Amino acid sequence: MDTIGIVDDSGHKKDGNETACVSRQYCGRSGKIDNCVVTVNLTFASFDTRLRIMLDSVPYLPQSWDEDPLRRQKAGIPDEVTYRPKYEIALEILDRARANGVWFSWLGADGWYGQKPKFLDGLRQREQRFVVEIPCNFRCWSYDPGQSQRPRPAKEVRNLACYSRHMMRQAWTRVYLKDTDKGPLVWEAKGMPVWVELEGEVYGPWWLVWARDVTQPSEEKFFLSNASGGVPFEVILHVGFARWPVERCLQDEKSELGMSHFEVRKYPSICRHLILTLVSHLFLARQTQRLRGEKSGHHHLPSARCRQRPDRYVTPLPNRSLERLEAGSGNRRLLPETQRCRATLSHQNKKAEPETTRHRPRPIAIL
Repeated sequence: MDTIGIVDDSGHKKDGNETACVSRQYCGRSGKIDNCVVTVNLTFASFDTRLRIMLDSVPYLPQSWDEDPLRRQKAGIPDEVTYRPKYEIALEILDRARANGVWFSWLGADGWYGQKPKFLDGLRQREQRFVVEIPCNFRCWSYDPGQSQRPRPAKEVRNLACYSRHMMRQAWTRVYLKDTDKGPLVWEAKGMPVWVELEGEVYGPWWLVWARDVTQPSEEKFFLSNASGGVPFEVILHVGFARWPVERCLQDEKSELGMSHFEVRKYPSICRHLILTLVSHLFLARQTQRLRGEKSGHHHLPSARCRQRPDRYVTPLPNRSLERLEAGSGNRRLLPETQRCRATLSHQNKKAEPETTRHRPRPIAIL
């Protein structure tokens, strides 16, 4: 079964300064700098995102705590727990999942992790295939600088997206993501091969994907992927936009299972609380999967307000106006295989993967 791993961190707001790992730092729940405990989380999702569970959650120890032995001792923080950047914790829990037999076909992360060269290099060393979001000022080359006698400095991806010949000559691939309260969410995307410098070494060709909202072109995202040339473009886009399961898991665990409601101060107690929350969520996810056949096809959607289709795969669209898209919301029929649209990326200097290793989604619906 093809699977997606998603790395993300989350804040748990707390009062006072005696709870282990608490500090004034960015809290995603409140959307600002707040007094909170931050955990780094790893979520497992099936490729169709119907099964989604959180595998691991580790408290992040701020550097101020690491430098205060008396405070560490009072909060019961073990000696082996030291300050580490969040991306190092993410790589550690990925290794722990692998040691327990959980291997991901893909791994996704947001732009904070995507901009960290050590995180990307760690995934490369582990031979983990990924699609991570990157900031618009992330730098790379549109050619292999090692093959050039006079290589130029790497350029920001926003400049490559707008001015590189490859992007300018390429047509947009319009994709349907999901239905929302405001109508269909439709984005369009392009891709090009790039070379990236990580820890003093240049790697490539990898893929730079530029995506923007059709209705609001100023709303855009950039993704970086080490997928091989034989992987369909729609699969890369699906993985890039499939980070919502971690948000849904956090929402369920915080609102229904009390993940943030721990009233303990010592580090071991917080870890035990997190483990009990994850086990409870796993039990509920298994029961949901077992009972799925007795429920309607829409009960696995990301939220109660999101009237999303059961088929979550990113769908390439033919050239149609948005007016027709909005007017055509509702039941959509499947087209024959010969009429389905599939965009692929291909390296000029790399063979496509064999048919047996290519990760293809099941039949998808075309509007």
